[in-house]
Amino acid sequence: MGNQHFIAIFISILCSPLLFGQLIDFDRETPYEKVFVDTDNFGVSYLQQLEDFYAQAPSDALQFEILNDLAYYWHTRNLTKALNFTEEGLKCTLAKDDMLWHGRFQITQGAILLRMEKLDEAQEVLEEAKAKVLTKDLPFLNTQLGYVYERRGQLDKAADYAMEALGLGEELNDKRAMALAYSDLSNIFWKQAKYDKGLKYGIKSIVIFEERGIIDLDYDFTLYVVANNFLELNRYDEALKYYEHSLAIGERYGFYNNLSDVYISLVDLYAYLGQYRKAESAGNNAVKYATILDNDFMLMRSWLSIGKLQNLQGKYKNAIESLQKSLDVATTEFGDEYYLSQLYEALGKAYAGDHDYMEAYKAFSKYDGLKKEIFTAESDQRIALLQTEFEVAQKEDTILLQQGTIRKQKSNQMLTSTITGLLLFLLILGFVAIRVNRRKNKLLQQQNQEKEFLIKEIHHRVKNNLEVVSSLLSLQSTHIEDNKIKDNMLQIQNRIQSMSMIHQNLYQGKNLGSIEMKNYFKILGDYVLQSYGAGQKIVMVYDMEEIELNVDIATPIGLIVNELITNSLKYAFPKKLNGIITIGLVQGPAHLELKVTDNGIGYQNGNKVNGTGFGTQLISLLTRQLDGKMVLHHEKGTSVSFEFQYHKAA
Repeated sequence: MGNQHFIAIFISILCSPLLFGQLIDFDRETPYEKVFVDTDNFGVSYLQQLEDFYAQAPSDALQFEILNDLAYYWHTRNLTKALNFTEEGLKCTLAKDDMLWHGRFQITQGAILLRMEKLDEAQEVLEEAKAKVLTKDLPFLNTQLGYVYERRGQLDKAADYAMEALGLGEELNDKRAMALAYSDLSNIFWKQAKYDKGLKYGIKSIVIFEERGIIDLDYDFTLYVVANNFLELNRYDEALKYYEHSLAIGERYGFYNNLSDVYISLVDLYAYLGQYRKAESAGNNAVKYATILDNDFMLMRSWLSIGKLQNLQGKYKNAIESLQKSLDVATTEFGDEYYLSQLYEALGKAYAGDHDYMEAYKAFSKYDGLKKEIFTAESDQRIALLQTEFEVAQKEDTILLQQGTIRKQKSNQMLTSTITGLLLFLLILGFVAIRVNRRKNKLLQQQNQEKEFLIKEIHHRVKNNLEVVSSLLSLQSTHIEDNKIKDNMLQIQNRIQSMSMIHQNLYQGKNLGSIEMKNYFKILGDYVLQSYGAGQKIVMVYDMEEIELNVDIATPIGLIVNELITNSLKYAFPKKLNGIITIGLVQGPAHLELKVTDNGIGYQNGNKVNGTGFGTQLISLLTRQLDGKMVLHHEKGTSVSFEFQYHKAA
């Protein structure tokens, strides 16, 4: 299916003696290579690396990111341990009043709870997380909500959430979200016994995953889903190839949940092929991994697969025993009615084979009732409608594209005819028009140069006027003996100077409407250091790419950075301690992220720093002006982060 090259690379990695890369190194420029996002070059012990280092992270955000990954990926091995790490993350984020990361930990909590069959609790925390997280987190959140409804047997609602996740993924150009949504749709169609459609969406998911180039948990699961559809279509060789690929990934990274899933399906595959010894071995492996994972959902299905195998072998008493174990695991809390229906169907066949017709009748009655609840006409119609809406939307896009192409072709034909008719006339007028245009262009160029000169002169004069004001304040401060007033005068000078530098950049730069922020921050930082006589003690670090912003947003950001540098110089490094101040600015697709950090003494013993508080008020006012939000951290120094809406910078 076009993935032979990908498989070959994967097998070569498995067989090679290379040492896997170190995921965490706080001395690197990128201290954490995020698992299954930045890299998949690591072995089965990657969770131990995360556990060893997350508490040492130099910032809260990095600590939360590592801890959240640790919690989420532990759910592939042990649900209880995964939940413990999640609860630790929830407590830490509440203590730090970081609601964004608190919401992200709630998504992880929901993912774990639903796999523990606590579906109502999972739904509650996922719904609560919606208001806390960013738009980019919503596709994964909707995926987890879809799983909740899928486990309840409400396949139509599960499909709704999958489609919503797909729409968000396309809007955000998030390939992983799109691939995961197609994978979910494939699984839903498989449960509805619509295997051709399930295979179509599953292959689509795999293509996107492989374009992304990162092997992860969901790619592994999608291989299993595609194999399930191949199996039901009696394409056994293709099913086996995908199952074996999924097993190789699961064993490499310790995805016990996926390993149990695949072994459950291999019981059915080997049974269909009459290879009962291999089927029994697969069943034992399914039970083994489900038990290690402590996952009742997997354990129930493992015993179900063994019971179905024993039915095929005519071992009805053994089948009843295995299926009863499956039923014991599936308590009244068990929410997945799809597999419960399969369990009662298999149990009915076992009792019938053992000539216990009364129990067989009871089991088949349960099966009929559950099947009617799951495969309702309304559910089937809703999913069919969703698929139709999706396919129609795609076809409409194709039709519109074709219509646009036809219109362009007609327009081109008409233009060709018109041009042919007017060519002679244009040739006659061409020479005259060119001469006229040349004169006009020269005149316009001259006018533009004059306007550009005038605008630059205006910025130059504004800059000079601001520097005159700054000089007057400096002169005035020499006659003031009160050190507190002198300090306030110096701060006012620095604020004026930060605005003056904006105008200096405008008349000296190539673009009269925007400022290159990295160079601006360097000039501003050097000026403030010199004004406080800290040039030999403090090192400024500018952790950012070259970014151009228009003057409307550059000016308030410059004032904010001036205040934060000044505050660090005044309070973070007492007794003229050496130190580092780092300024970072990142331009995302929908927002700007500003971060100013120092490695000074931080917030000491609950005491308020001295000062008028005007700088804090100014920062708050400027942040609201830019429609932004600020997060302040006092740990291993002081770190202040801002997120501004990007449309302000447009």
